Amino acid sequence: MSIQTLITSSKDLQNTDGSDYIVNPHHIPCPKYDEAYKESLENPERFWGEVAQCIDWSKPWEKVLDNTRQPFTKWFVGGELNACYNAIDRHVLAGNGHKVALIHDSPQISTIRKVTYNELLDKVSLLAGALADMGVSKGDIVIIYMPLIPETIMAILAITRLGAVHSVVFGGFAANELASRINHAKPKVVIAASCGLEPSKVIRYTDMLNGAMKIITVKKPRCIVFQRRHIWESPLLEGQVDWDDAMKRSKPHPCQPVEANAPLYILYTSGTTGQPKGILRTVGGHLVSVCWTMKTVYNMDKDSIWWVASDMGWVVGHSYICYGPLLYGATSVMYEGKPDRTPDAAQYFRLIDQHRVNALFCVPTALRVIRRADPELLLGRKYSMKSLKNVFVAGEFCDYETKIWAEKAFKVPILNNWWQSETGHPITALCLGYGHSPSLPKYSTGFPIPGYHIDILRENSSEAKAHELGRIAIKLPLPPGCLSTLYQNDDRFEEIYFSTYPGYYDTMDVGYKDEFGYVYVMARDDDVINVAGHRLSTSALEDVVLAHPDVVDAAVIGVPDPTKGEIPLCLYIMKEEAEKNEKQINEELVARVRTLIGPIASFRTAAAVKALPRTRSGKIIRKSIANLARSMLVKISSVVEDASVYVDIKEVLQKLGYAKLAPDPQ
Repeated sequence: MSIQTLITSSKDLQNTDGSDYIVNPHHIPCPKYDEAYKESLENPERFWGEVAQCIDWSKPWEKVLDNTRQPFTKWFVGGELNACYNAIDRHVLAGNGHKVALIHDSPQISTIRKVTYNELLDKVSLLAGALADMGVSKGDIVIIYMPLIPETIMAILAITRLGAVHSVVFGGFAANELASRINHAKPKVVIAASCGLEPSKVIRYTDMLNGAMKIITVKKPRCIVFQRRHIWESPLLEGQVDWDDAMKRSKPHPCQPVEANAPLYILYTSGTTGQPKGILRTVGGHLVSVCWTMKTVYNMDKDSIWWVASDMGWVVGHSYICYGPLLYGATSVMYEGKPDRTPDAAQYFRLIDQHRVNALFCVPTALRVIRRADPELLLGRKYSMKSLKNVFVAGEFCDYETKIWAEKAFKVPILNNWWQSETGHPITALCLGYGHSPSLPKYSTGFPIPGYHIDILRENSSEAKAHELGRIAIKLPLPPGCLSTLYQNDDRFEEIYFSTYPGYYDTMDVGYKDEFGYVYVMARDDDVINVAGHRLSTSALEDVVLAHPDVVDAAVIGVPDPTKGEIPLCLYIMKEEAEKNEKQINEELVARVRTLIGPIASFRTAAAVKALPRTRSGKIIRKSIANLARSMLVKISSVVEDASVYVDIKEVLQKLGYAKLAPDPQ
């Protein structure tokens, strides 16, 4: 289907200043990028063999690529290395130990802490020694259950120092979710913090840890507890060791090299239910890809101050709070707070100014939250943005109105890039390090980065035309750094990702490419609405809704219709100072969608709500709203930041004639 069913032609779309949207600007070739991309697909062994020189190897590889058993591709076969050595030791040995590796900023407790590479090496090697004393060795699994603090990264690197495997569990998960991951991974040790922080409250991690230990069905692992004594100190139970005591008793432990295809970490996907799905990432490919992308994708220098506003429990935290910047030798900022409530909406601006941040990476929701709380920048404009070069967004669709506002607020380009937990690093981006100018067509997430052969496929596996909506698929082999399998489940790995389109990795995202090769990611396949046979992206509809001056956030879902099968329904959040009432806004939204998308969208229902269900990483859980509208039982995922929002949403849906028989979300 043509993208004309999603947006009308460029002559019909206008910016808020009256100018036309630029849907497909003329593509200016970038020789460095074009050459690199072509080389990566035509001669991957040579390309990645050269890229892999960005990290240190204790033993050279025997073969760059082994693709004999797809999709179980192996990279840098026979090579040996250590992740911790590459993230810390080599920088210290090069004389850069005095350099700041981590800046931890926690406004709720008014602390700013800077950790040098020297300090990291001292503490990580001691913690590795403590883990070794507890019997942890190469290949063993250690679970980490900690908030966004430097000690979390110390735990990650101490585990890798031993050649062991880490699995970071997001600190917001309750006892049941933690227990399911312990049962599946069977860790030898769990490293936890006594507590974490949310706005105006303390989350006692060890309470949830102790609860999990009571219900696990595997052998109970030993525990190391890092006490945040200035916030809350947890009583230690049997089998639990105080972090500080363990460090005092231990001796520094050297790095243990492992083969490049040995496991580095297991990342359980958020909201795991039933049989856990643990993404398994290997050492060599991951280190090469994230170190390389720090320059080629994000254009950072080794003296750059790099800030990713995420959590260590998510893939972005693994790749670009911990590994990417430290492998590259840069400085990584860790912000333990919210964009608007710790204590106000100026915190992102304060951090950039105070720490001289050169690049920020966040989800678009964070920008929408700041815009909602401080639309005129009465708080934000107090701070200087001179150090900032770019803001990168990923994780969800970034609507155009938010992008334009944020570019004015931060005074830099807002650059989209697209990737997944499974890939571990970007699939599409601008690749600034190759010399691209920082501009993108309105909806695009950029070009495929080297190593990714992207095709847009129809349901019959044939290739779609330019501008035709289809499933985004990546031709095998996947480049270094992508998931190698699912932990203890090779069959499920093949079934989920490779059975629908043989020879391809199925991203399960829907989008299209234009005639210049730009990629446009419109929605997850679950977020595509089928209206009388026409597939419509929720993202395109939301972009029109969010352009309304009285709307600050929105979610579009598909609801049942006896004639068309499905029609879109929009739930939105009004600005506090909205000039029009809900009835007027609803009428204008319907008219606007009809004008900009067309009658084909059958868009006729919108309603205001108090809030939308979002994960702690900022994504709207549309599927749960759609299920509620269909009177299906909604099990509230533990990643939902505020479960109480479903009460209001259910009432609104019922007034609209939906969710009549819906049980209360659980």
